[in-house]
Amino acid sequence: MASLLKTVENKTLLTIALRGIVVFPGITTSFEISRKHSLKAIRLAEEHKADLFLITQKDMTVEEPTFTDLYKVGVAVSLKHAFKLPNGNLQVMVEGQRRGEILSLRSDDETLYSDIIIRDIEYEEDYYEVKKKIATVFTALETYLQYFSKPSKEILDEARNIEDPGIFADCIASAFLVKYQDKQRVLEEVNPVSRLDIILDIFNHEIEIMELEGSIQSKVRSRLSKTQKEIYLREQLRTIENELGINDDYENEDEYKSKIKSRKLPKSVEAKLLEENRKLQKMQFGSPEATVIKNYIETCLELPWNKMSKGTADIKRAKVILDEDHDGLVKVKERILEFIAVKQLAPDLNGQILCLVGPPGVGKTSIAKSIARATNRKYVRISLGGIRDEAEIRGHRKTYIGSMPGRIINALKLAGTSNPVILLDEVDKLTQDAHGDPTSALLEVLDVDQNKTFRDHFIELPVDLSECIFIATANTTSTIPLPLIDRMELIEMDSYSESEKLSIAKNHLIPKQLKRHGLKKSNLKFKDEGIAMLINGYTKESGVRNLERELASVCRKTARGIVENEYKSLTFEPSQAEKLLGPLKFLPDLIYGEDEEGIVNGLAWTQLGGEMLRIEVLSMPGNGSLELTGSLGDVMKESAKAAVSYIRKHAAELGIEEDFHKKYDIHIHVPEGAIPKDGPSAGITIATGIVSELSGRKVRQNIAMTGEITLTGRVLPIGGLKEKSMAAYKAGAKTVIIPKDNEKDIEEFDNEIKNNLTFIGVTRIDEVLALALSPALKEKDS
Repeated sequence: MASLLKTVENKTLLTIALRGIVVFPGITTSFEISRKHSLKAIRLAEEHKADLFLITQKDMTVEEPTFTDLYKVGVAVSLKHAFKLPNGNLQVMVEGQRRGEILSLRSDDETLYSDIIIRDIEYEEDYYEVKKKIATVFTALETYLQYFSKPSKEILDEARNIEDPGIFADCIASAFLVKYQDKQRVLEEVNPVSRLDIILDIFNHEIEIMELEGSIQSKVRSRLSKTQKEIYLREQLRTIENELGINDDYENEDEYKSKIKSRKLPKSVEAKLLEENRKLQKMQFGSPEATVIKNYIETCLELPWNKMSKGTADIKRAKVILDEDHDGLVKVKERILEFIAVKQLAPDLNGQILCLVGPPGVGKTSIAKSIARATNRKYVRISLGGIRDEAEIRGHRKTYIGSMPGRIINALKLAGTSNPVILLDEVDKLTQDAHGDPTSALLEVLDVDQNKTFRDHFIELPVDLSECIFIATANTTSTIPLPLIDRMELIEMDSYSESEKLSIAKNHLIPKQLKRHGLKKSNLKFKDEGIAMLINGYTKESGVRNLERELASVCRKTARGIVENEYKSLTFEPSQAEKLLGPLKFLPDLIYGEDEEGIVNGLAWTQLGGEMLRIEVLSMPGNGSLELTGSLGDVMKESAKAAVSYIRKHAAELGIEEDFHKKYDIHIHVPEGAIPKDGPSAGITIATGIVSELSGRKVRQNIAMTGEITLTGRVLPIGGLKEKSMAAYKAGAKTVIIPKDNEKDIEEFDNEIKNNLTFIGVTRIDEVLALALSPALKEKDS
């Protein structure tokens, strides 16, 4: 079948809702009607010679149908004639015209009207393919009719001569299908060839049932599958037991009842499962409903309702484990040890939910494993990245075929205990769509007052999550809803310093990679200088993932050299790096050797760590325009404008011509123009560069700086100072100018940084200028 082209026509027609009757286009149908709104619709159609829209009800027992009680597709018909019966009803004959899809239904003066859309289908067909499919359906029809009284030969001959697939399908469905639900399936399919497939499927299903019944009756067991035999025999057994009155003993043989009784479940859970089990016994074996209930009972029995792991709260053991598994992360370890200490003093205290926030690769997931090991609990990880359906958290209702519990319940099943450490990984990557908001579902999970009675849609029983330790991880909090943040205690995990990376590589990564690649310590040795080369020249990251990849690359190349008898062992040092790994991937961004005008060393924070942000300022004769280049964001542009306004206000004090904004154009550029840059922390850097360029005072190149500037010249605090300081140290700076309010952050810095950098806190821009600019002045040409 080629592509279908649909032309659309909208109509409003008198409507009759049919019960158990389906009308088809091109087929004349006769039926009896009795309801008032149907009788009135016939009378109006006769008076106005109007068409009718006939549509079938889903439930035949509904007397006053609404829009939701009707199927979506009906047929526009013309009224042929109607006559009154002795009982007051009408016998009506109509001829179907075209299919129509109902858009809305309204009642006006006890008469139903519907807005419909009529689709006329135009299509291209493969003649031989259609001919073959019609023949297949007709063969199935002949087999199907073997089990029913055969119609007259004229009807079959007439059907055999129809070549149009749509007309043939409608004719066959109208004449030979018994169930109105099957007829409606055919009516709702607009594709003529697909209609044939539906009819063939219905015939085959009915034939299979008839053959099954015939084979049982005739004792032809060979034609029955094992499943069909079991269905038949169980139904026969159930009937015999009912007749003899011995079916009460059937429960005693139930395979689930003993399991439910032996599990020592909570009373409410046991009662619910026994009730479901009783329902199961009354259902036909192999039916979809029975499968759903069996799956439900088995899932509930797999849950660890009263099973707890014997967790320990030994703070000394926990400290040893955390130090074994992780280098650095002092603040994080302290908070975890505090958590374990509280557990040791108050074992019954629940509700401490942690969220580890930091860039990729800094050990958020691995430290959760360490917490599980330190507390002697089971560990389960739930990956939340990309989840957009609430049912992933809460589960699907068990009324649906294929339904299953949510990820929280599955985590308890995997753990096998009611008090595991559950890691909610990448909680900031949750999304939402029409299926619901999974972050809202997590609110109950992470609320200590609600998670004692967490209800999964599938389980439908309260599950106690209060004994679980929940640890969430995220790269940023900006995408996490505030109500969810409010339920967690945030622990910031900063970037690793170079010394921390070196320690992690030596104590963890190198032994791990040597073992993975089948190498011994004697085969491959790493010098500290070689590892430092990998850290600075081949990786640029906050964590250590790429460093581990580079170490793995060195191990692979070493293994090949040993296998090829090129050498028996290798010592990795800086001279070996380019030979094994190629040219350096990242060149060091070092400060300039001589002081210069208009060039200032700023500092920036990125997901990969801190970076040197060199800012260049150039002035030239012009009309006072301000040019900003280097892929700067709006906040950074506003910082530049604020700096210019401050300098205009204090030009005389700064040794700058007061009308510079009229005589000179100023161009501010931040190199690496392809990389977007934004944020307010470059404010004092931009101001220093402008003053240097306009006053002729050189900027000391051994100084780096960061801080936000206000219009009045105040210096405000910024974030990411640890990473920025590491960038300043790597670049060769000796002094870092920071906001006064950020001095408290220095306590958390690595000793290497604190010992090699001088930090000077400032509150105003004039302090920055006094520190960063040389006192010499240069006269600007008028």
